[in-house]
Amino acid sequence: MRIVGSLVGLPLSDTLTRRTPENVNSRTSALVQGMHERGWVEGVNVRYEIRSSFGGPENRATAIKELLDLNPDVILTSSTVETAAMMAATKTIPIVFATANDPVGNGFVESLTRPGGNVTGFTSSTPEMGGKWLELLREAAPQIERVGALFNPQSTPRAGRFYLDSIQSEAAATGVTVTPVPITEPNAIDEAIRAYAGAPSAGMIVLVDPFLVINRLAIVDAAAKYRVPMIYPFHYFIDAGGLMSYGASLEIRSAAYIDLILRGTRAGDLPVQSPRKYELLINRKVAETLGLKLPASLLARADEIRE
Repeated sequence: MRIVGSLVGLPLSDTLTRRTPENVNSRTSALVQGMHERGWVEGVNVRYEIRSSFGGPENRATAIKELLDLNPDVILTSSTVETAAMMAATKTIPIVFATANDPVGNGFVESLTRPGGNVTGFTSSTPEMGGKWLELLREAAPQIERVGALFNPQSTPRAGRFYLDSIQSEAAATGVTVTPVPITEPNAIDEAIRAYAGAPSAGMIVLVDPFLVINRLAIVDAAAKYRVPMIYPFHYFIDAGGLMSYGASLEIRSAAYIDLILRGTRAGDLPVQSPRKYELLINRKVAETLGLKLPASLLARADEIRE
């Protein structure tokens, strides 16, 4: 019986983590299915041990200790924060990050092609995404004059600078004023978004950030309440009722690497893989409630339009 540990940043009750037959968006269910397709049957030759780091540093430390005490054969981490914490705890157990930004800059791997060490995995975006988000937001709402970039400096790559540089570069070329909007507590979400309601016309960009994914319902609700056009990095926000998202198609490819590691491949010999596809999702009904008349050119580029 091989043991696959998993450290997730979301609560175990979150729909993206919880395993139920009808929950097609569950990352855990997708992992188990991918492993089953490769011959790993839960309860027969593999056991999954999932722990959540949600709740702060103490909870994270407890979750990591519980996983390490099980002596797993490989550990899957869900984000940049969890990967950094797990790497600090073990230099021997193979680690696969399901999604991470700037793995070289964060010191996770020596290079994307030859990671070295005991870590490898998958990236979810590049710094240039920031400028693309602003470009798409302005296409959807060309009247906007100011834009807020929402993030938690404690959990987003390089405390926000990973994306802010390209956002501000795009803004300088278009005359839009961009302001970083750092928040660290869920109760700050409502006020942060309310500041972008009313005149002069404004919109917001949500950066790649596990804190914001955890609090996606509060963010989408506040955007609707204050009628603020927002663009998001993941479809999770559109599933919750957001306006539009642009980002990597988050295929659950971790099973392929976990399978190889369980069969003897060293994690450090497996190259870090970049996204194979980026997708644009638009909720036309939300656009109508915001009074936005989306141009045909934008709708034509959408991979999915929800009504």
